[in-house]
Amino acid sequence: MHVSPLTLFILLLLSVPVLAQSDYAAVATEATNLDARVIEWRRHLHQYPELSNRETETAAYVADHLRGLGLEVETGVAHTGVIGILKGGRPGKTIALRADMDALPVTERVDLPFASKAVGEYRGEEVGVMHACGHDTHVAMLMGAAEVLSQRREELAGTVIFIFQPAEEGAPEGEEGGAGLMVKEGVLKKHGVDAAFGIHINSETPVGQINYRPGGLMAASNSFSIRVKGKQAHGSTPWLGVDPITSAAQIVTGLQLIVARQTPLTKEAAVISVGKIEGGVRSNIIPEEVTLIGTIRTLDEEMKQEIFRRIEQTATHIAESSGATAEVTIDAGYPVTYNDPGMTERMLPTLQATVGAENVNLVDAITGAEDFSFFALEVPSLFVFLGGMSPDMDPAQAPGHHTPDFFIDERGLKHGVQLYTNVALDYLGGNNGQ
Repeated sequence: MHVSPLTLFILLLLSVPVLAQSDYAAVATEATNLDARVIEWRRHLHQYPELSNRETETAAYVADHLRGLGLEVETGVAHTGVIGILKGGRPGKTIALRADMDALPVTERVDLPFASKAVGEYRGEEVGVMHACGHDTHVAMLMGAAEVLSQRREELAGTVIFIFQPAEEGAPEGEEGGAGLMVKEGVLKKHGVDAAFGIHINSETPVGQINYRPGGLMAASNSFSIRVKGKQAHGSTPWLGVDPITSAAQIVTGLQLIVARQTPLTKEAAVISVGKIEGGVRSNIIPEEVTLIGTIRTLDEEMKQEIFRRIEQTATHIAESSGATAEVTIDAGYPVTYNDPGMTERMLPTLQATVGAENVNLVDAITGAEDFSFFALEVPSLFVFLGGMSPDMDPAQAPGHHTPDFFIDERGLKHGVQLYTNVALDYLGGNNGQ
């Protein structure tokens, strides 16, 4: 029997397996059907928050869910991290989807039936504990996406790695943690991750919107401490000592002048903030020593190094001018959260298909920081902000992140489930250029 070349070509095309790409309408329906459970998970996590590197109950909650879906599960990663592995029915690339699990040392004052009453220890003090940055929503949304994607196992051409990460807010003093430790332990290399994707809920962006930016999205973050040493004296005779408190006060002012008068802010933004000053025990004793701690935010590596140099110079010279000394310590911190331009361009149609092109916003870089940046140093990555504010609220009135009044409108969670799912399906299915 003679078969024409055209017929052979058509038969060949039909014999090639169709890679799974997102059916956006179907995923939206599944996310909506799952929404009540996702909200239930989120409320449980919100009511029982845990601090960085202490997320033991949260990790167990996540691991049980993943095992129930038939995923291969790894626990104890970077202390309390959980990895879920979903291998598709066909070979292909590997994408990592990440959610962070830790809460903050903040006492909640939002009137909710599931408000946190938890307490913990932070820097040796008993503190309230609250999901004041939305990490509970990230975990619940990724749990939902794991459920949706696990039902498409046979369609997937490749592997999805679900990373439930501890200690995004920073490991306790003297400990390692977070994304940096996960990278150090080889999580990405072990699983052959080709790309990574992450979401952060935002309390000042309306539900149903996504904010993104190629290149540098979030700032590098470095903590600093300045130890000012003087000479103790009675408060009635300050001339007999060297007052480290007045030196510290001058140093605080001097640090602000680094940004205001010595940094080219038309190039990139930069911030130096002092968060704590500690020293002294009595009103009538000038102490021997005062310590300042604070944060540095930068979006340019060259500017960052210059700011480091100027902090050292400013603190030591001001202290010396009054006979004191200053010791400056700056930690390694977090790098800039960098969205790979190619990955961003490739996945932009997926973002737009998920919530509508009119609801996807190109935004300026911000001076907040994220340790997802460590994953982005290793593999092409994309990190976006998802709306979590009631659409009828004024963003200027919305409670900010890391505050006792932080609040998330749960109507936005289903969009996160859709987004995690659609990005994985489209990346592995090649819908956007693989």
